Amino acid sequence: MHIVLDDTAMAAASQGNILASRLIHRAHAEPGWFLYAPTCALVEADRARQGTAEHLAALPGITVLDLDLPAALALAAEETWAAAHSQYAAQPTPDRPDGAIVATIIPKRWDGQPVRVLDLNA
Repeated sequence: MHIVLDDTAMAAASQGNILASRLIHRAHAEPGWFLYAPTCALVEADRARQGTAEHLAALPGITVLDLDLPAALALAAEETWAAAHSQYAAQPTPDRPDGAIVATIIPKRWDGQPVRVLDLNA
């Protein structure tokens, strides 16, 4: 299971959201669970709730995704970098042929976007 945390999910995790906490635990404790934090979304989450980036980056179950050249080129045309980097990270890759699911607190943000969404509000 490959899951990308968007900036809202990261901020929610730092505030103790139970579903976000479960994802983090699974990514750390269960084989086959992978949790990703795109750098641009991490920055935006830290702007919303200071200390979020340092906290999430220190967790062993989370992989921070760098803003490499292909990602930067994909983001350049978008309005918000946090959402764009999350969407880019969720796209299929050789390691993730089915792509990844975007975990979010604002699922409507992803309406019409080519990503699968996991609503962390339940």
